[in-house]
Amino acid sequence: MVCAGVDEAGRGPLAGSVFAAAVVLPETYDLPGLTDSKKLSEKKRDDLASRIKAQALAWSIASADTDEIAELNILHAAMLAMRRAVAGLALVPDKILIDGNRVPPDLPAPAEAVVKGDSKIIEISAASVLAKTARDAEMYALAKRFPQYGFERHKGYGTAEHLAALKRFGVLPEHRRDFAPVREILAQGRLFE
Repeated sequence: MVCAGVDEAGRGPLAGSVFAAAVVLPETYDLPGLTDSKKLSEKKRDDLASRIKAQALAWSIASADTDEIAELNILHAAMLAMRRAVAGLALVPDKILIDGNRVPPDLPAPAEAVVKGDSKIIEISAASVLAKTARDAEMYALAKRFPQYGFERHKGYGTAEHLAALKRFGVLPEHRRDFAPVREILAQGRLFE
């Protein structure tokens, strides 16, 4: 049975896209230390991401951008990113295992949600790593364009540093305008100039 693991990254931040990945692993693989991406160092995630891409039978990374997040809400945008990730696989799995407690609609195979699946099921752990490293890459690119915001450090989360930068420099197009802290600063007319 061909099983795909699916996970998302980036539901909570105030900026950037929400990412999802889908991974199908072979029966045998060499991915020492693979677990939930949140339990791994950035260096270990980066190492595992390249190993996963090299060894997987199929893998796909997809996202939903800030406009889609504003239109759909973050939950439905994450579901859209997951559907896109599964659709991007080079093969159709027999079963799809998704981290969390919800299954996106319209998947091409039977699917099951697994709470804390990123710590329990290796395919979901692999998807967790790919989604997280892709999202981090987007934040590093944003940090190069807008160094004053500190995206390389807080990855878009609502830290004190990020909130202070928002107040000082204004809201970027990459900020999630429907998230309360961003909405409050927009209400003051604070757009990035």
